Amino acid sequence: MTASADLLPRLVGRLGEKHVLTAPADIAPYLVEWRGLFHGSALAVVRPADTGEVAFVVTACAEAGIAIVAQGGNTGLVGGGVPHGGIVLSLNRLSRIRSIDPLSASITVEAGARLAEVQAAADEQGMLFPLSLPSEGSCTVGGNLATNAGGTGVLAYGNMRDLVLGLEVVLANGRVWNGLSALRKDNAGYDLKHLFVGSEGTLGVITAAVLKLYPRPSSRAVGFAGLSSPQNALALFDGLKRASGQDLTAFEYIPRFGLDIVLKHRPACQRPLPGDHVAYVLVEMSTTRTGAEALDGLEAALAAAIEDGLVEDAVIGSSEMQNASLWALRENLSDVQSLEGGSIKHDVSVPLSCLADFLDTAIAACEAEMPGLRVCAFGHFGDGNIHFNLSQPPAMEKAAFLKQWERFNRIVHDIVHRMGGSIAAEHGIGLIKRDELGRYGDPVALDLMRRLKLALDPKDLLNPGKVVALSADPPQTLPPN
Repeated sequence: MTASADLLPRLVGRLGEKHVLTAPADIAPYLVEWRGLFHGSALAVVRPADTGEVAFVVTACAEAGIAIVAQGGNTGLVGGGVPHGGIVLSLNRLSRIRSIDPLSASITVEAGARLAEVQAAADEQGMLFPLSLPSEGSCTVGGNLATNAGGTGVLAYGNMRDLVLGLEVVLANGRVWNGLSALRKDNAGYDLKHLFVGSEGTLGVITAAVLKLYPRPSSRAVGFAGLSSPQNALALFDGLKRASGQDLTAFEYIPRFGLDIVLKHRPACQRPLPGDHVAYVLVEMSTTRTGAEALDGLEAALAAAIEDGLVEDAVIGSSEMQNASLWALRENLSDVQSLEGGSIKHDVSVPLSCLADFLDTAIAACEAEMPGLRVCAFGHFGDGNIHFNLSQPPAMEKAAFLKQWERFNRIVHDIVHRMGGSIAAEHGIGLIKRDELGRYGDPVALDLMRRLKLALDPKDLLNPGKVVALSADPPQTLPPN
């Protein structure tokens, strides 16, 4: 019996039949990414229970020459978790909160822990884990780390890379690197954890992490403002940041079209302002200072902005229920776009100084390219990250529109590149942007990435073909439908 033929019985012998799935119906949910753009294949889905079993699986696959794709909540958006043969390594059973230390402001969790569970564990101790995503009830810490997730709290707290203190990683040969340190200062050689954060499972399998916690805010305020232009939105952000510093915890941009489709498809959402505006921003301020009220600061800031002519109208939530209602206008925006037909998506970032110009330039270029196109450019204005999404013209067929994905990549990504931005702000590279990285990436950086991949995974068995390709390409890199 060959090494590959012996693999599944070997895995069953260690994990048990219940946790080595081979039936088509059982493995089907693991073969497609969240948006349904990519469909893959696999020999089996294995579900280890702990780091030792993960190491066993990786070792067995390395000896058999079989590829591995690690998966958490499978909520990725770039095809990075879709397998093309080999084994799917589901980490969902590694879900323990191992420890929490309020004094050192850290929490140690396993890779399969849901983000919402980590948030809740921190909250029980009067602390805050600030990463927040629409998929937080489904996505896992391992996936958040592997993709360097961002979300709405980056403005104040940073990306996932900024929230990690230590990692435990199973390497491509099955060895386990125990880097689970909560130290804030450690200059003993290379900082290895940052090799694996954002690597999308191509360099190693993250099995646990030590994450940073923060004091839970004592008060917060949420406002929603209407403005006449992206330029005024940028000026408002600059004024709020200068006046409020770390108290400004979110600044989210929504175009008129974005608000309109949320109100159209989510009847529970209410129009926050009586009139129409070119642009809207959702602002959150919070504070941990005793005696300080976030509401007072936000009221004063928005009143001054209205007086200065930056803001046309604004409303501030007067309760947590109203705050949640305002946030729902932003949180529903990602989902409702699919109800308007095909959506060609670009997750990009540009320097803040270029952000308003980017919106004006890219919107004009795309609308000129296709009459009737509807641009839904929204996102994390305060950190320069815009989800520059294009909704199909109402009279156009979805399939015909999605075939124009590469055409619009050239338009949008060329503008981003010219302005010194990034074609992959927070969703990662995966499969869908791998060739785009080759087109726009610095040649020296790309060479270093390939050298790192070869050094840590010389057989190219960890999520092969993703981020940087070393061997035979998986199927097409643009969405098939």
